[in-house]
This record gives sequence, structure tokens and C-alpha cells, in this order.
Amino acid sequence: MNKTIRRSAVFTLLLVIALLARATWVQFYDGQALADDKDNRRRAIETYAQPLGNIIVGGSAVTGSARTTSGDLAYKRTYEDGELYSAVTGYSSQVYGATQLEGVYQDLLDGSDSRLRSPLDTVTGKRATPGDVITTIDPAVQKAGYKALGDKKGAAVAIDPATGKILAVVSTPSYDPTALSAGDGAAWKKLTEDPDKPMTNRALRQPLPPGSTFKLVVASAALEDGLYASVDVKTDSPDPYRLPGTTRDLANENPSAPCENATIRTALQYSCNNVFAKMAVDLGQDKVRAMAEKFGFDDTSQDVPVRAYTSVYPSGMDKSQTALTGIGQYDVTATPLQMAMVSAAIAHGGTLVSPHMVSRTTDGNGDVLQNYDDPDSKRIVSATTAAQLRSAMRTVVEQGTGTNARIDGVTVGGKTGTAQHGENNSQVPYAWFTSYGTSDATGRQVAVSVVVEQSDAARSEVSGNGLAAPVARAMMAAALRD
Repeated sequence: MNKTIRRSAVFTLLLVIALLARATWVQFYDGQALADDKDNRRRAIETYAQPLGNIIVGGSAVTGSARTTSGDLAYKRTYEDGELYSAVTGYSSQVYGATQLEGVYQDLLDGSDSRLRSPLDTVTGKRATPGDVITTIDPAVQKAGYKALGDKKGAAVAIDPATGKILAVVSTPSYDPTALSAGDGAAWKKLTEDPDKPMTNRALRQPLPPGSTFKLVVASAALEDGLYASVDVKTDSPDPYRLPGTTRDLANENPSAPCENATIRTALQYSCNNVFAKMAVDLGQDKVRAMAEKFGFDDTSQDVPVRAYTSVYPSGMDKSQTALTGIGQYDVTATPLQMAMVSAAIAHGGTLVSPHMVSRTTDGNGDVLQNYDDPDSKRIVSATTAAQLRSAMRTVVEQGTGTNARIDGVTVGGKTGTAQHGENNSQVPYAWFTSYGTSDATGRQVAVSVVVEQSDAARSEVSGNGLAAPVARAMMAAALRD
């Protein structure tokens, strides 16, 4: 064999070895990554080759699967009362992926979760029967909140303070996830280009200035710190209160309210800005932030199990900015979930039970895979502080700015808020209400927080009591029904 042939043979052999090595690498090392790639059509075909598992609300499935009549995907996702529950379920689409509970539990719902496989499934590689997700959502509370919000742009969250179970997650305007199931491009474009952003979960994932509802956090800090011994001790609060280092006097919504040196109870009752602005300055931003963080602000890993956006108490402020945080302005932001957690902790004697909206997951036979009904809890404020704040919040509803939340047979406490929106408050303010209700007959409790971003009300009529409190009232009544 001459030199040229010998070299050609060696080169060809090297090419064959390289090809075999690459094939081995792709098959054994890159194979799973390729199989899991979102653009791999075979993955979608396998996922939708059988009916998906379901998301359960109140004992009934609010999701389903329907046979398709064309294409290579055998099934598509369907939804019962899709607009009502979209903030809970999210969507599962053949084209656009999955969000919310559909996304968090995608492997369980499509049968690819390793916990679902029998030994035979493991050997054969067969996809197991999908499992189900059982939520904590109470259909009556969800429906009450959705109906009460109506055409308003806003959100609401209801929590059982004793268990941490989330009873309702409402966001309006909403959308029907069924429209996205089969990858309808026109429906996707319409929803994503809608300026009202119906696919945004406003209850969990849109922090906004909480306005005067944040005064509950400042009051908690003042009582726990010992700045004031009780909610009925007069504060050192001039009216008007000049923001430190400025020539600006902070006004109160009601100029005739008895806000000068008012007690915490009276200051909550009339929502006195001067009292809580000065209180925040007297405490200092570090103490206010510490209390906010105990309630859950600045927590970047708040899962319920859907990841909730972080509510923020800012840092690096001067005294005038700290004063504005005392009334829930400047750069303070909160979700309705966060403000419901504040009310829940106060209602539950100062202890916050971790909020969650999934009770358990089950396999295809209904056997429990994981139970979430024993969540963590932590003390936020003392039982004495919580009792005083509950009493002051009752005064708000019985004699103050929150009278629209009254319910016969229920002891209700709350706090209204109207937060500035836009530069120099140029846009319609946000209307807030956070609250708790205790059934006089059974002792059961519920905490509810509501924000209304926009409604058909005139600007002069926008208030937490006028817009948000009636929504909370409807949800509390539904939650505490006999």
C-alpha cells in the first residue's frame, strides 16, 4: 500500500471515529436536553397524547382536556369558568407554554413527574397517568370577589388567617385561557397587546403604592418599639406636619379631622397623614423597614406556590422621604397578597401563617403525593399589639373611613387607602382596603385585601371606602357564611 492510500485510510478512519464519538455524545449526553427543548415538537406531541391532570377548586375540576379534530396533538386544554379562575390556573398552551399553577405543576399534570411512574413505566419509558392539584380556593369567595370587582381594573386576595389557606385570588380584567390552548395567534396578539393587560395577575404580581393601608405597618412598629404604649395614647403630631428639610406641609384628606396629636386609634379612624408621617420619622427608616420585612416586604422568594412579586420598602432615604413612606407613598409598593398578609397576621394574634393556595397534590389514583396543609408560621407582633390594632381597625369600620365594610353578624376591622398615581398625582389614584372579619357565631376569620386601579368613578369619588371596601365586604360575607 503506497503512502497516499495509507494516509487516506487513516484520515477516513479518524472521520468514522469522530462521527461515532459525536453520535454517542448526542445520544447519551445531549439526548435529554434535546428531548426537553421547548422547540422539540415530539415533546408537545407526547405531552398532549393523553388527557392532562386537573386543577381542583372546591372539589370540582376547573380544567379539562378535549380531543382535537386535526393536527398531530391528540388533546388540548379546556377550562371551566376560565375568566373566573385564570389568576389561579394560568394557562397551558400547545404553543405558548404554561403559567401559574399550570406551569408550576406542569410535570405532574402531564404525567412526566418521576413520582408518578411505576417500576414498569421506568423500564418502558411510558408516560404515567397524570396527577391532580387540589387548591385551597373557595369558589364562593372567588365568585364574590370577581362579581364585586366587575368592570373595574383591580385585584383582591382572601386568606384564612388561622391556616394560611388562600381562599381567593381575583384579578380583573381577566381572560379565558381556553382561547390560548390550541395556540390561537390572533387571541394571543389581542391579549398581549391589550393596554389593560388582562393576563397580568394583579393580585400576586403587580405591586403598587399601598397608600394609607401601610399605616398599619407603621403603627405596628411604633407599638412594638414602645414609641407609644397603646393605640389610645396621644401622639406628638403637629397638624399640619412640615416634611423635614422642606417647606412643604403634609395635608390630611379631611382638613377638619381631629388629627393634631391624635391617638393611633383616631389617626387610623380618620387616616391622619401627619401622625404616621411623623411617626415614621421618629422611628427611623430602619425600624419601619424591619417591621415591614417581618410582614413579608422585601422577600424575593415569596411562593404560594406561584412566585409573587416582591413588595418593597425602600432604603437610603432622607427624613422627608421616610415621612412619605409612613403614609405608604414615596417608593413603597405592595401587592394585594402582601396587604392581606398584614391583616391576616393582625387577625391571628400577631402570628403570620405562610399563605398558600395548594392544599395537596395527588397521583393518578388519587393518592396524596404532597400535603401542604401544615405550613410554617412566625410571630410578627405580640398578641397585645395585635389586639390593640384589631380594636383600632374596628373603629375604622364602625366609625371611620371604612363603614362600607360593615357586615351584620360579623366583627369587621379594616383600613382604607388612597394612593397617588402618576407624577404629581396626575392620574386617577389607587383605592385600597385591607381588612379582617370574624364571625360572631362561629369565630371563623378571614383577611381580605383589595385594590382598585381604575373604575368609572369620578376622580373626586375615588376612595378605599367607596370602591374597595364593598368588594372586601362581599368576599368576607362569602367566606364566613354559615
